[in-house]
Amino acid sequence: MTFVVGEQCIKCKHTDCVEVCPVDCFYEGPNFLVIHPDECIDCALCVSECPVDAIYSEDDLPDDQQIFMELNAELAEVWPNITEIKDPPPDAAEWANQPNKLALLER
Repeated sequence: MTFVVGEQCIKCKHTDCVEVCPVDCFYEGPNFLVIHPDECIDCALCVSECPVDAIYSEDDLPDDQQIFMELNAELAEVWPNITEIKDPPPDAAEWANQPNKLALLER
């Protein structure tokens, strides 16, 4: 089992989760974070740290978020690793509860 970053993270990109990850399995894109599924040890520490509830266990990933399982795996192979907390984007709060953000994902 692994954890998956879902759509809520797009344009919010809070990094509280990366600071608690004991295996540094988060990767950072321009406006989104992903978890490398082969590196995640299923500890779940990141889940409660996410202020927008964007991290799911793969077993609990909602049907409308299934594409993010593939996106996390794909993008973790090309984006740089992130291990320290950073400030969120200045407009993160405006995007926190917006639906249908997949089209806004910057690769």
